[in-house]
Formats: sequence, structure tokens, C-alpha cells
Amino acid sequence: MQQQISVISLGIADLARSRRFYVEGFGWSPVFENPEIIFNQMNGFVLGTFHKDALEADMNRRGLLAPGAFSLSHNVREREEVEPLLQRLVDAGGTLLRPADEPLHGGFRGYVADPDDHAWEIAWNPAWAMDANGFVTFGL
Repeated sequence: MQQQISVISLGIADLARSRRFYVEGFGWSPVFENPEIIFNQMNGFVLGTFHKDALEADMNRRGLLAPGAFSLSHNVREREEVEPLLQRLVDAGGTLLRPADEPLHGGFRGYVADPDDHAWEIAWNPAWAMDANGFVTFGL
């Protein structure tokens, strides 16, 4: 079986508030929107922000908890891009969780939560190659 993820859907409470964070903060352009979900085409998969009640109905599973014990990461090409992007995401409705600093494993990163408390790491790692399409390859 091929190692891949096709779609990640985040349960959210307010579609307009979430849209502001992802469109104004990250600068992404949705490829599909309706009153329940917004899809963003990523490099190799789709990220959906799905109204939590509609996501629960879609899964036939009630009581989804948020936030989860996970973080999503957005890598940038240059160290100098980390702090301005963190600030732009905060300005677009996010919450700064951790200011940018240098972790023991290398690189430079900080954390921000989207308006529904999903954690995003904004990171630069000189050991991880990023191609022109934004595909990141793990490296040490």
C-alpha cells in the first residue's frame, strides 16, 4: 500500500472565523466551499475545515473532542519567514502557543493555534529539503 494521506478534515465551530485564519493568515485560496466545509488543495492532499456538527454527522460519530493530541506543521523555506507568518496567523484570529525558538533537534519553529484550537507548528529546518512545489523530504 502506498504511504499517503488524501484528505485531512479539521472539525471547526465557525466556518467564517476559520476561513479568515486560513485565507488571511496562510494566504491560501479554497478550491471548494459550501455552508459546511471548505477545501484547500495542498501539495499532494486536501485540507478540509469541516463544521464540527456536519463532520460528526458525516462520520456517524458524536462527541468529537477538540483539540486533539496532534499538531500540523507548515514548513517554510527560510528561517526569517517563521516569525512573520506566526504574527500574520495571530492577526488572522489565531493564538500564539509558543514563540519561535531553536529546538534541540535543530531548525527554528513556533506554534500557533487556529480559532478552533488546532495546533500548527510553523517551522524551518535546514536539513529538510523542500522542492518548488512545497513538498518536504525528511532529512537529518
